[in-house]
Amino acid sequence: MGNVEQVIKPRFSIVLVNYKTHDLTKICLDLLHDHVTKAGIPVWVVDNDSADASVEYLRSLDWINLIERESPGKELGHIAHGKALDMALARINTDYLFLMHTDTFVFDARVFAMMMDYCERDAKVVAVGCTEQLNRGLVRTAWRFSSRFAKHHVRRMKQSLGLRSKDPKPYREVHLKSFCTLWNTKRMKQQGLHFQLDDRVPGYTLQDRMIDLGYKVVFLSPGKIFKYLDHIQSGTVSAAGGYGENHRRTKMYEDILKRFDGMKSSTS
Repeated sequence: MGNVEQVIKPRFSIVLVNYKTHDLTKICLDLLHDHVTKAGIPVWVVDNDSADASVEYLRSLDWINLIERESPGKELGHIAHGKALDMALARINTDYLFLMHTDTFVFDARVFAMMMDYCERDAKVVAVGCTEQLNRGLVRTAWRFSSRFAKHHVRRMKQSLGLRSKDPKPYREVHLKSFCTLWNTKRMKQQGLHFQLDDRVPGYTLQDRMIDLGYKVVFLSPGKIFKYLDHIQSGTVSAAGGYGENHRRTKMYEDILKRFDGMKSSTS
């Protein structure tokens, strides 16, 4: 008998949702390309009815699985994003799925093995990720937490005294942010669950329900996850023109594009 090459099913897939973020999407995918093609990791990109140059770019790539979603009309951004994730979820056949944003730039692909290790060590772990979208450092993080804590309790006190006040917002983040989050999709599907379950941010209600069912969520510190990647907070909104040209997040977006243009020029 001749040698029969054994086909090994990849443990996880990666999904991105593109909406008018041509430059960001290209950087994100360029950084992923070598690792995912060598490792045979399926990459799914859902275009959310961009109708711009990013669609033509995605159609030109033969190493991704492209889904072109037609928008039914006016949708809130997070709802459209969640529905796009669910379209990819219905098509993947791996037990795990990494959610990524097009403004997430992975410089060290070992981040995938690091996060997968938590799931492989404990079968009850259903998700791994971070509740912060930036690595603000210890001082800025402490200030942010303490100011939110104070504002929360001041508003509660005002309401208890019958004074006019806005509703207190949670001072501590409890839900994983999807810029780089690993989900055990096998467990999700066993429970008949998906990402967009209601009108909340996709994944929030899913996380709550899976915890109620007895599953665990691993919360990574910003200091740990950002050793492997960068993320432009709201970079996708900036790329789509969602902020004014002088907004600080627009400037962050423009700075990162200049940085990558400089890197390409120095290597060419």
